[in-house]
Amino acid sequence: MTTEESLSQQEPVPEHPRGWGPYLGEPRPWQPPRRHRPLVHLVLFLATVVTTVIAGALQQGVDPFADPWQLLRGIPFSFTLLLILGTHEMGHYLVSRKHLLDVTLPYFIPAPPIPFIIGTFGAFIRIRSPMQDKRALLDVGCAGPLTGVLMAVPVLLVGLNLSTVTIMSGGGHGLVLGEPLLFKFLSWLTFGPLPPEAHIILHPVAFAGWIGLLVTALNLIPVGQLDGGHVSYALFPAHHRQISITCLFLLVACGFWFWHGWLMWALLLYLLGFRHPPPYHSWVPLDGPRRLLGFITILVFVLTFTPTPFTVE
Repeated sequence: MTTEESLSQQEPVPEHPRGWGPYLGEPRPWQPPRRHRPLVHLVLFLATVVTTVIAGALQQGVDPFADPWQLLRGIPFSFTLLLILGTHEMGHYLVSRKHLLDVTLPYFIPAPPIPFIIGTFGAFIRIRSPMQDKRALLDVGCAGPLTGVLMAVPVLLVGLNLSTVTIMSGGGHGLVLGEPLLFKFLSWLTFGPLPPEAHIILHPVAFAGWIGLLVTALNLIPVGQLDGGHVSYALFPAHHRQISITCLFLLVACGFWFWHGWLMWALLLYLLGFRHPPPYHSWVPLDGPRRLLGFITILVFVLTFTPTPFTVE
């Protein structure tokens, strides 16, 4: 008897107790969610505020030992960056709660502002219960990147309007940032067509928005259990491993041809592995709107990815 025939002879699936479509039951006896430790999340968040404020000030040439009050100049960068990262993680968190998953509050990861110029390694949440089906998997995987990029776009528009354009020729430009397609479009909306020798000196708010695009692209790489891996598994469960391996080889190629940092990222993803655990009710198909949402998320990855995030001239 095939899976489809088995399903057709089962009793109708009851509705979810909170009214969110068919309820497929729990994969294990129900247990109350584990207690959170909000103090840990708060301490990590405050530490990340400190390191990102310092990083934002150092980017503007502030000497914190000569005049500590000048560190306040790092607040626009810190606030904007943490707003984007927080929006991304809260997107995951709220959708996970909607699907009755046992999920933690976001963990922000502070980083030394030197040599890590942004003062943070990002943020993450822990989902401590298995996914019920591919619909929940896709919803959770899409929620963070899509909400994050929706926050990054207006931030970039504001930041670009605060930025300046200079005409430079020759070398000596310092750190040059790559321009994903979405950034190019927003830059065109703000400044119009620019000559090749023009360089945009990003305001700290715009720089934070650019980082938001980079974070979105990194999370949407369709490998393993990244957000992009969740989306690719939900859309193409039979081909998830092949997609992961192919993308890993493409990252290695980008590492040799464009930016060596991709080699380190590919090594990290290889160590994390390609395996993706199947949802408990893996036979439940995606509906049409969710498949469309998945393909929109793939498009967001294309628009935010840049083969060369950084170059030094």
